[in-house]
Amino acid sequence: MAHNILNFLKVKSTPILFWSAPKPLTFTPPLISILPLCLGLVLFGLGEAILISSGIGVSPWTVLAEGITHISGWSIGQATFVISLTVLLSWVPLRQVPGIGTILNAIIIAAVIDLVLPYLPQFQSLSLSLISSVIGVMVTGIGGGIYLIANLGPGPRDGLMTGLQRVTNWPIAWVRSGIEVSVVMLGWALGGTVGIGTMLFAFGIGPCVTATMFCLNKCFPNESYP
Repeated sequence: MAHNILNFLKVKSTPILFWSAPKPLTFTPPLISILPLCLGLVLFGLGEAILISSGIGVSPWTVLAEGITHISGWSIGQATFVISLTVLLSWVPLRQVPGIGTILNAIIIAAVIDLVLPYLPQFQSLSLSLISSVIGVMVTGIGGGIYLIANLGPGPRDGLMTGLQRVTNWPIAWVRSGIEVSVVMLGWALGGTVGIGTMLFAFGIGPCVTATMFCLNKCFPNESYP
């Protein structure tokens, strides 16, 4: 029973569902693919903002963005956008090709963080902050799973994840967690804040993304599921 429940941790590729675009590299994607893509990106940015507002540690990539804000004076959203563009350079040796989803990822997530963050509550209670942090990780993971399935090109960070997965043939959950741990170390070195929320994200985002893809495939089975 426990083995079956944990099957999602073995996911190695993204499922093909009814809203998956037939080709990731297209400038005229079907509307049925664009809408879930944008929804997923908005949820991803919202989850990141919730983590920031929890006050007990941000996601590894936001730790890095926060560290950059200390030396640049940019907002977290602006720093996130610059990081996205920089990460794209790592796609070259991995032979990853960007799509319209890649571009929208860099824009929408950064914009949502800056737009939503001022309106989110900040808690004085550690227990409420912890709950908020867990919710942030889950919302981010759900958003990540939805927009990856849209098949319009992964975001800069997810392109790094899927590229490394293809090269190593390791499960997505392992690859993503390894990336997050490495990034948080760099962000901390630049002065970013590390806390409980950071660790929750680093080890929880991979399972949340793959669990979302696994559950959506069960609810909306289509062509195949590797």
